[in-house]
Amino acid sequence: MPAEPAPAMAAVTDDTRPALARSVLLRYDRVRRAELLLMPERAVLLSPEAGRILRLCDGRRTVAGIIAALAADHPDAPLDRDVPEFIDRVRAEGWLQ
Repeated sequence: MPAEPAPAMAAVTDDTRPALARSVLLRYDRVRRAELLLMPERAVLLSPEAGRILRLCDGRRTVAGIIAALAADHPDAPLDRDVPEFIDRVRAEGWLQ
């Protein structure tokens, strides 16, 4: 009998309130001068942009609020497209809930 596929996650919308998964910590590494995602038996070195987005994923802010916070520093960036796509990819990795 074939295995059941994993249930699909709800699509990321402007009202989604992303938060780090319980097993994931976000820490700034002073030696590397970069944000790190720390997980059991794994660490991920983040780009400055990824670190900034994930710092805003606190479970209180909506995706729309995250985009608004980033727009202050990046007014010409395609944030309406890029932020939801990034959050969707990170959720698929299991780093966000």
